[in-house]
Amino acid sequence: MGHGLRTAAACSDFLSLFKRKPKYSATRRLLLKSKLLKKAATMLVAEIEQKKLEKERAVKDCFPALNLPGLSVQELQDLCKELHRKIDVVDEVRYDTEAKVVKNETEIQSLREKICGLKGAKRPNLKRVKKTTDDMLGACSDPSKLMKADFKANLKTVKKEEEKKEEVTDWRKNVEAMSGMDGRKKMFNAGQ
Repeated sequence: MGHGLRTAAACSDFLSLFKRKPKYSATRRLLLKSKLLKKAATMLVAEIEQKKLEKERAVKDCFPALNLPGLSVQELQDLCKELHRKIDVVDEVRYDTEAKVVKNETEIQSLREKICGLKGAKRPNLKRVKKTTDDMLGACSDPSKLMKADFKANLKTVKKEEEKKEEVTDWRKNVEAMSGMDGRKKMFNAGQ
C-alpha cells in the first residue's frame, strides 16, 4: 500500500514538470525566431558575396588583365592565336578528365554488380498482410481473380479407358478344370 502511494506521488511530480509554464511566452519565442531568421539571411548574403569575391580573385590570379589598347593588328592576332591554343589545351584536359570519370564510373558499376553477384540477391523480409473479409469477398467476386483461382475448372478432362479386367473366379474351379487330361492338353496347346 505504501509503495503505491510513493508511485502516485512520483507520477504527480513527473506530470507537474510538463505542466510548468515555458520560460518564454509565445510572443517572445516568435520575436526570437524572427531575429534568428533575419540574422541567418544576412549571414547567407555575406557568404554569397564572400564566394563571389574569392572567385574573382582566383580568376585575376590565374589570368592577368589584357592590355589591348596600343597593340598592333599583328600582336592582336598573335594574342588571339595564343588564347585559342590555351583554350584547346584546357579542352583536351577537360575531355581527358571526363573520359577518366566515365571509365571509373563504369568500372565502379561493374564491380558493384560483381559484388552483388557474389553475395547473392538478398530477399527482403516479407511482412504479414492482414486481409479483411471485404478484401477476401472482393477477390471472390472479381471475375479475373476467380478465373485465376479456379483454373482447374477450365481444363479438359481426359477419361481413361477402363482396362479389361479378367473375371476373378474361384481358384478351386480353375484347378479342377486344369486337372486331368484336358487340363494338361490345354497347357500343352497354350505353350505352342
